[in-house]
Amino acid sequence: MFIKIKVQASAKHETVKKLKSDRYLINVKQPAERNLANSRVCQIMADILKVNKKAVRIISGHQNPSKIISVNIETLS
Repeated sequence: MFIKIKVQASAKHETVKKLKSDRYLINVKQPAERNLANSRVCQIMADILKVNKKAVRIISGHQNPSKIISVNIETLS
């Protein structure tokens, strides 16, 4: 399963807004350095989809606010 995400790092509040079934807008408190924001995004998506964090990985957009993540739905938490 592929999901498109728009991320805003260093936000004051963490929020998750579902735009469509495969699109999310996520604000995270972590800065966009040392992979902190990307790691938090993966954790948030794993919690939302109820899968292990290892089942969520960023396919595209590692250094970009627009990201595409892959979710291995066979790996349950």
